[in-house]
Amino acid sequence: MVTKEQVYEALHECFDPEIPVNIVDLGLVYDVEVEGDKVAVKMTLTAPGCGMGGMIAADAKEKIMALEGVSDATVDLVWEPAWNPSMIAEEAKQRLGIV
Repeated sequence: MVTKEQVYEALHECFDPEIPVNIVDLGLVYDVEVEGDKVAVKMTLTAPGCGMGGMIAADAKEKIMALEGVSDATVDLVWEPAWNPSMIAEEAKQRLGIV
């Protein structure tokens, strides 16, 4: 059975193409639920109008589906709470030059 930790690890391989930081460290992943062999993820984008949203969500789903023991995955884009730069992990902030 897949674990939340394995899902988060897979999502660390998923990047916003405009920012050289993975979606977990950017603070875009709000929730991961694992029920048996099914995974549900709630994530957001840095801006609601981001044209890459569908591609990022599809990439996240692909990474999750590649995990052993996953038969189905859903990645839902949500807008509450609204994302803001304070959600970025400290190490990623340093990499991006945000202090």
